[in-house]
Order: sequence, then structure tokens, then C-alpha cells
Amino acid sequence: MSAFLARLDAASPLLLWLLPLALLPLWVSGQRVTPVPAIRAAPSDGLSRAIGRALSLAGVLAIGGVILALAGPYRRGETVTRTGIGAQVSMLIDRSGSMNETFAGRQPSGGEESKAAASRRLLGEFVGSRAHDQFAVAAFSTAPMLVLPMTERHTAVRAAIDAIDRPGLDYTNVARGLAMALAQFGTGTAEASRVLLLVSDGAAVIDPRVQGQLRADFAKVRPNLYWLFLRTKGSPSISDRPAGEDTPQAAPERHLDLFFRSLGVPYRAFEVESAEAVADAIRRIEGLERDPIPYTEQRPRRDLTPVAYALSALGLLILIAGKLVEADLRRGRAAAAEATPARGVSRERRAA
Repeated sequence: MSAFLARLDAASPLLLWLLPLALLPLWVSGQRVTPVPAIRAAPSDGLSRAIGRALSLAGVLAIGGVILALAGPYRRGETVTRTGIGAQVSMLIDRSGSMNETFAGRQPSGGEESKAAASRRLLGEFVGSRAHDQFAVAAFSTAPMLVLPMTERHTAVRAAIDAIDRPGLDYTNVARGLAMALAQFGTGTAEASRVLLLVSDGAAVIDPRVQGQLRADFAKVRPNLYWLFLRTKGSPSISDRPAGEDTPQAAPERHLDLFFRSLGVPYRAFEVESAEAVADAIRRIEGLERDPIPYTEQRPRRDLTPVAYALSALGLLILIAGKLVEADLRRGRAAAAEATPARGVSRERRAA
């Protein structure tokens, strides 16, 4: 109750100084005064006294409600921290030229979807499946591009994913993209589950000169790393060793997987070769991330003026009802007084 009162305020607080006027009905009565020779001669009537007090309080309510309404009362808004189920998800989406091809390795025709189009559609469905997930979106090809910082506004996240529809470039610089995706977690909400979701079809080599910095960034943020590897049919798997020299240039997907495994963070790779497999992998990722996450809920300011007017109207209705009852009683007494002489005359005539 004290917390509720502490959040009350008024648009015109100076008008509240008029509130003592609401106590006038306690001293000045609006009821009709009937002279009585000796009040002690009348029997004690507790019901009448209760009704009189109720009418006085109704007058207080009517005047006080109007003054409060004119002052413009309201309850201030607040930010409430709650706990739900979800995660902070930083999505890093590959926009290299190969993502414009289908899973069969050709340009889409007819009703076919490119790997980029299928990813956008399924990631858009993933966003919003849980109310309290937070998302950031980044894209990369030759250079990384921040599309949307970490937010819980899922409509904006879906719009950001849909906006990544321009043809990509040939070169894939995944190292700078990873650095940007890690930077989206910031320093707050350390107790929340953090997920870095990489959506790429591979063919990326991380320069050994930046691997040390990436390792340090991963050690500081410690996200759960998921690689959604959109594998073109017939291309090497991330677990295949090359027939010749086993180097990052000869088998970039395999060595990218080895680098992720060496980071010391929870890591899982999903090799998918169709849109259906992408959807299944996303569902599995969603099922793995079921940790509590704190989130804030904004409560807007609430106008209490209608409540004040309603209280004043209630007081006025009680007063009007009291006056109507009083008028009925007066008419009844007047009718009884007129009937009494008539009965006396009739008795005299019968006696005669």
C-alpha cells in the first residue's frame, strides 16, 4: 500500500490545497431542520443518526472527488524486473555470394528458395516463439554490418532479418563478423543465457593473427555457440579430411569447426542440406536454451481522473437519493395531516 501511495502524483498539485473544503459537510448540514420543543423527549433513533452520518460523508466524497479530479491525479509509471524463460541471441548471418544459391548449388528458379531466403524465413519464425528472448542481428561478407542491436522488440527483429535481402559478395570475412556479434552482448544481464547463432555455408578462413583476440572475446562473453552450416549437396562435410594437404585453405569448413571446438565454450554444429533440416535444427536449438532470463516490463502512467469523478458522482447520487426519500416522507406526512380532520368531521356527523 505504501508503494502504491508513493507513486501517486497530480498534474496540478496546488489544487490539492482546496481539499479541506471537503470537510464542510461535517460541520454544515444540508438537511432540513425541524423544530422540536425538547429533543430528549423523542426516542433514541440510531438509524437516523447513521443515515445522517452517511449523508455527511457522501457530501465529503462529492466535494473531495471534484477537487481531486480538477487536480489531475495519476499513478506514475515504473519499470518492473521479472524472470522468464529465454536467452540473449546474437544472430550472425552470412551474406556471401554462395548464400544466393539453393542447397543444390544453383541459382533458384521457379518456386525454389535460396539458402539466404530459407534462412530469413525460418529465423523470422524462430523470433517470437518465446516472449522473453532478446535478439541482435548482424550480417557479414567482405565486412560485417550491424543490422540491429540487442532488443526484445521482436517485430523489429523480424523486420531486420527480412531486410537482409540484397545479393551478397563473394568474400567471407567471418572473423570480423564474430567480433561484432560478440560485442552485442554488452556487459549487462550476465546471468542470462547467451547464444551466438552463426548461419553460414562455410568457405571461411580465420586469419591466425586475429584468432588470439577472438579467443579472448569468447572467454570474456562465454556464449553458447551454434553453427548452422548450410551445406550445399555434394560439398565436403565439416568432418571430412581433404585428400591432400589438411590446411584451412584446402578445408575451410573443417578448420573453422576445429577452431570453434578449441574455444572452450559450449559449441554445437548443425549440418543441414534443406530448408526442412534448417527448421529442425532451429527447433533443437530452441529446446536447448531453456534457462531463466531477467527482463524488464514497462508499466505506463495511469490517469486516475476518471476514478476521482466516479467517487464524486457516487457521493452526489447518495445525496440525491437522500433528498428524494426526504421529499417522499414530507408528502406522506402532509397527506396524513390532511386526512386527519376529515375523519374527525365524519365522526361528528354520525354522532348527530
